[in-house]
Amino acid sequence: MLSTCLLYTIFTQKAQAETCVGKFVNPITDICWGCVFPIKIGNIPLYSGGREDTQNPGNVVCVCPKVVAGLTVPVPGLPMSFWEPARLADVTRTPYCMVSLGGFEVLNSAKKHGTVARKSNNEALKHSFYHVHWYIYPIVYWLELLVDFVCLERASVDVLYLSEFDPMWNNDELNAILNPEAVLFGNHLAQISCAADCMSSTTGFSREELFWCSGCNGSLYPFGGFIESHVGGVQASSLIVERTIARLHRVGLAWDTVSDVCKKKLAIKVKKNQYKLQMTFPKPNAKGKDSCNPFGRGSAIWGKGREIPGNGEDFGYLIWRKKYCCVL
Repeated sequence: MLSTCLLYTIFTQKAQAETCVGKFVNPITDICWGCVFPIKIGNIPLYSGGREDTQNPGNVVCVCPKVVAGLTVPVPGLPMSFWEPARLADVTRTPYCMVSLGGFEVLNSAKKHGTVARKSNNEALKHSFYHVHWYIYPIVYWLELLVDFVCLERASVDVLYLSEFDPMWNNDELNAILNPEAVLFGNHLAQISCAADCMSSTTGFSREELFWCSGCNGSLYPFGGFIESHVGGVQASSLIVERTIARLHRVGLAWDTVSDVCKKKLAIKVKKNQYKLQMTFPKPNAKGKDSCNPFGRGSAIWGKGREIPGNGEDFGYLIWRKKYCCVL
């Protein structure tokens, strides 16, 4: 009896101790470099690499303003598109746990810890809550792989967003300040319509007109850390990342990089089809045709075996962003 109680105490304490796990992203083994394809001039693929892509305008020449000798003059160029690894995201149950920076806690906090598969009162649904961290990660430019390519984002690796400092992240009522339109889609009819978005993202890309849907992962609203219908850690973490993308667009910290060939544009509504997600932790999804997946694609297709009980229930993602730009 004593040994049973001792074992129960040990395992209970271990479960209650929210351990911080993670690792640094290895650019060689953890990144699917084939996801940079297709590369196109206009809408003509130079090399597809067997990867999915959205349509570009059919123009084969672009003209953008450029400052020359103090004067702004139109300069012709080639419209080019490719997929750029641009951001990293942590999805964690432990506040301030930097999963993609080796798995260390920046601060010890009494803030709300994440819960996974917490059953509702009627036992019909499972819910979860996670924190998220968002990193600027221009790895192609950082490694100087294409130093002179003008379309690359020139920035250093940095932390852009920590949900622990966001008072709205764990309060859906306060979140209504950012997404007041969410009240229009909290009904069965709006959610049933997301089945069409699920079908679309399964075979290709999500449907932009169904902007309240996140494909097979669930509703894109509200832009917070609570998952109302937790199917599994991979599904929930994917949805959290997609909601974070939508949230950052809403506050002006993410941009439309495909609509204007000359410059990125402010877009308070997320452009879903300019993003793909690739898992980097706990099990990097760096090989195969399903390594980087469009916004909303269900985890049933690519997520098998990527949630590991214990030290594999926090997640890291690499965000691929499509870039359509004029090479002058």
